[in-house]
Amino acid sequence: MIGKMRSIIAWVWPYRMVRIGLAALFIYGGIIKLIDPRAFARTISGYDLVPEMFLPAVAVGLPIMEITAGIGLLVDIRGSLTAIASLLGLFVLVLGCGITLDINVDCGCFGADDLDKRASLTRAFWRDVVLAGIVLPYLYASRRMRSNLSSVAETAKEASAGCNKSWSRK
Repeated sequence: MIGKMRSIIAWVWPYRMVRIGLAALFIYGGIIKLIDPRAFARTISGYDLVPEMFLPAVAVGLPIMEITAGIGLLVDIRGSLTAIASLLGLFVLVLGCGITLDINVDCGCFGADDLDKRASLTRAFWRDVVLAGIVLPYLYASRRMRSNLSSVAETAKEASAGCNKSWSRK
């Protein structure tokens, strides 16, 4: 049972689909925010966590980080999964603060102005918790198991080559 579970987790196609889906989510979210950085800056200011003078830099910088991390994850560049995990951690923290402080703002995830702002925060919080708690561990586990399998295969190939050399000498 455990061996079967490991082979499913290490299977390359689900890993690719989940990775591409998460990358697309971050790229889309970043692009939507960059289309109207002033609206995103207004959303950020509603949380009252960023000083006014830094709002323009954050309103442009954060979406660029999302797009960059998303593209990195899309092409499976080392470190991009960690960047996505860090961004999700930041988002969960900020959304949690918004819910705890009962702030009536849009989450800012995919553009501005959700009609039911409080529900938007809660929904976005739980979405990010699920992404951070289920999707990211799956991607990390899949990546680790696939690298372990490839190192085992490499060791087997080297051992096989060594056996072939010793047989050819006889």
